[in-house]
Amino acid sequence: MAAPGHSELAERPPGPLGRLRVRLVGVLRAVPIRWRILSIAALNSAVVIVLAALIWNGAQVLGSAWDDVRQVRESDRILALLESETGRLQNLIHRYINQPSPDLFAEILLLREAVLGTLTDRAAKDPMLAGSVEELERTTDRFLNGFGELRSVQATIAKTYEEQVQGPAKDMAGLYSIIEGATGHRDALIWPSLGKSREAFTAMLVAANSYYLSLSSGAADDARRNTETIETTIPVMLDLADNDLQRMALQKLATRTMALREGFAKLSEQLMSRTELLRNTIDASQAEAIGAIDDLSTKMRQREQKAQETFDRTLADISRRVLSIAVIFLGIILTVGVLIALSIRLPLQQIMTAMRAITLGDLDREVQGTRARDEVGAMARAVEVFRENAIAKRQTEDELRASKEKAESALLELNTAQQNLIDAERLAALGGLVAGVAHEVNNPIGISLTVASSFARRSEIFEAQLKGDGGLRRSQLEEFVQASRDASQQLVGNLTRAGELIQSFKQVAVDRSHAERRQFSLSEATDQIIASLRPVLKRSPITLQVDVPEGLLLDGYPGSYGQILTNLFLNAANHAFADGRAGTITISARPRGAEDIEIIFADDGAGMTPDVQRQAFDPFFTTRRNEGGTGLGLHIVYNLVTQQLGGRMMLESKLGQGTIFRIIMPRVAKGGAPSAESDGTSQWPNRTMSST
Repeated sequence: MAAPGHSELAERPPGPLGRLRVRLVGVLRAVPIRWRILSIAALNSAVVIVLAALIWNGAQVLGSAWDDVRQVRESDRILALLESETGRLQNLIHRYINQPSPDLFAEILLLREAVLGTLTDRAAKDPMLAGSVEELERTTDRFLNGFGELRSVQATIAKTYEEQVQGPAKDMAGLYSIIEGATGHRDALIWPSLGKSREAFTAMLVAANSYYLSLSSGAADDARRNTETIETTIPVMLDLADNDLQRMALQKLATRTMALREGFAKLSEQLMSRTELLRNTIDASQAEAIGAIDDLSTKMRQREQKAQETFDRTLADISRRVLSIAVIFLGIILTVGVLIALSIRLPLQQIMTAMRAITLGDLDREVQGTRARDEVGAMARAVEVFRENAIAKRQTEDELRASKEKAESALLELNTAQQNLIDAERLAALGGLVAGVAHEVNNPIGISLTVASSFARRSEIFEAQLKGDGGLRRSQLEEFVQASRDASQQLVGNLTRAGELIQSFKQVAVDRSHAERRQFSLSEATDQIIASLRPVLKRSPITLQVDVPEGLLLDGYPGSYGQILTNLFLNAANHAFADGRAGTITISARPRGAEDIEIIFADDGAGMTPDVQRQAFDPFFTTRRNEGGTGLGLHIVYNLVTQQLGGRMMLESKLGQGTIFRIIMPRVAKGGAPSAESDGTSQWPNRTMSST
């Protein structure tokens, strides 16, 4: 059904202006849209040609002004390059002082020639720089000549370090080796002092090298301090020496230590001299060169400002003329553009009205403009085809709607079947408990029946002896009393055990079937559940260890707790210890803060693969499908923990190393009584924490 507002606009008769517009549109629609668009492009091309002529004329005037600007900027760029290369040259000199190498020296020489060549070439081409380059060349020469003096100082420093520091150090290392070889064993009295001296020698070498490379004052102090330590330990070692070879080596060591100390002092003086030369000659000259370049840059900026003002005035004149012509042509282009736009927009509005009617379900309205021969007419014909397809689609949707209703009915039946299957699985464990407990109760009751029957026969014999002619001896009376006492004790013991089993099963069965909320002791509930699982334990070589302390009280659903432990136990018996495999199951609990309790159910069985862990809590997932597994046990456990008890459940397992289920649940259950939503039939688990 079409919208009323659009129908009225479409059917309202046009006025005089509207008729004129329709007539113009009809004329333009006789021309294909591509030629209409090209006409606008032709007008734009004419504008471009005229504007290009004006700009070319102005470019001749701007050329001279721009040449001045370009020349000034080129000079400024050269000055910036000189400043950058001078700074780079300073950095290379510093690097060469710290790490002399032929490559660095060659690079410094090349850069020096490049700086001087740039100054000479630019002075000949740029009259602005001609008067100032001479001073800049003198400053640069002074800066570069200082490098030669610095190289000679550096060569002296390297020679001093090699001959007067490294040489004595090598001799001292050999003497230490001789002393250690002459000592013989580490129990000698000289050994502690020798170790201290050797350690100070090593630290001194490290500090001396560090000072030579980095000029660190701390390293210099460390080198001097360790040298003093060596000199202090030598007299002590002389007193403790026990052979002539040690004494001779120690005397030479003292001599070389003194030479090392003097050489290090000389090296320190030469390094300080090099630092002063570097600061006063290289860095100061470079700063003067930078200052001269900055003065030239200031002059260049003033010259550039004047050239830029001339350029801006010329550009403003050209812009005014170009703007005037552009406004005139813009009016012409707008007029033609509006007419062409109307020739396209009005037919498109008719198509849009038809499309809107189709989307609103009014498929009886025919599309207008299908007889036009331009591109929009082709679109109108395509929309007409779309309308016909929509009519066919409506018929198909009616058929699909009927099929959907049938599918939803089948899905409802499938959900009902799934609910019944999960309910049967939840009660299957309770049915298994009935058979197990019946078997357990049968043993004490059978024994009690046998004892009672035997006691009845003894009573008849005793009665016959009592009524006999021979009388009753004291030994017979004592024997009857002893037998009566034994029989009564056996009856009481077996009947008491049967009563405990029945009471435990009764409490577990009531909790499972009614799911009533009450306060219960975690320890007592665990013992009752374990008692109901004893028949399964007797049939398999599984050892059960329980560590649940007394005094842990919960306000919740003991039946759900029993369902959780039973499902975890049966899952471990069927999967972790399959095929009669022996192992241990541990159930422990401990407080977790003031509001939570952590329960750990662990086994040392087969474990799980990462793929099995990711799907362990999914409904109907089982690794023993061919052996009768339903895949609902852990799914029910997960939803009982997370939804009914309001807790969290985490799974940790490694293949071949067992599985651990961590259950953290509040002391006061946050969930409600179990229902189709809370027992795990509708809500699937959304997270499983596992470790591979």
